Amino acid sequence: MLKEPISELKDANVALVAMGQSQLDYHLSRAHSLAFDEIWAVNAMIGVLPEIDRAFILDPMSRFLDTEDAGSMTQMMRKYLPQAKHPIYTCELDDRVPYAEEYPLPYLIEDLGCAYFNNTVAYAIAFALWNQVNHLTVFGVDFTYKTNMHFAESGKACCEFWLAKCMENKINISVAPRSNLLETNMDTKEKLYGYHRLKDPIITYQKEGTIKTCKWSEVEQTNQPEPQMIDRNDLPPEPEEY
Repeated sequence: MLKEPISELKDANVALVAMGQSQLDYHLSRAHSLAFDEIWAVNAMIGVLPEIDRAFILDPMSRFLDTEDAGSMTQMMRKYLPQAKHPIYTCELDDRVPYAEEYPLPYLIEDLGCAYFNNTVAYAIAFALWNQVNHLTVFGVDFTYKTNMHFAESGKACCEFWLAKCMENKINISVAPRSNLLETNMDTKEKLYGYHRLKDPIITYQKEGTIKTCKWSEVEQTNQPEPQMIDRNDLPPEPEEY
C-alpha cells in the first residue's frame, strides 16, 4: 500500500475514464490528438482501453471472480483482472489479481482530512488530489441521462464534492461535453439559475484557461455557412493527382 503520494504524478495531465456514455468523448479526443500523461480507468474500462496506466476498482476482486453480482461486467472482469499489467487500486488484495494494490485509504484520509466516499470514481478523483496532479479530465462519469429521466445513479454529489476540492487546490478540471457532471452538458444559456429566465441571460464560458462572464448577446457569434446538399447526380471534383 502506498503511504505517500507518487512523485511522478505531481503536475501530471491525467484522463480519468469511467463507463458512462460520455466515455465517447475520450475516444474522440484521442482521435483528434489530445494527449495525456496518464490514463486512469474505472471498473470494466480495463477491458476497453489498451493504454491504461492505473485502474480503480474499489469492490473486492472476489465480487467479479466468485459471484455474478457484477452482472454484465462479470465476464469482462474475469478475463482482464488476472492479466492486467498496471496497478489496480482496490479495497482488498487477491492472489488471483497480481497487480491489485490496496487503495491508500488511511494515509489519503489523514492527509486530505476527509472520508466522504460513496462510489469508485470519487476515490479516483481524491487520488488525483492527493497526488497533486495539474490537470484532471473526466470522461464517462454520467449519473443522470436526458434520454431516461426516471433513472439516476447515486454518487454525483460525492464526485462533485471532490472535484470542488481539486479546484480549491488549483487543479485544472475538465469534464466531457456529454456528461452532466458539474452540469457540463447543459445549454450555456441555462446554466445560471434565475438568469436563464432573462431574454438576454448572463452566461459563463472558459477562454484561455479562465472563466469569462458576459451577456449572451455579447458573445462573439461565428457565421456558419449554409449547408450544401449533394445528390447522386452531383459529381465531386476530380483530384489533380492520383
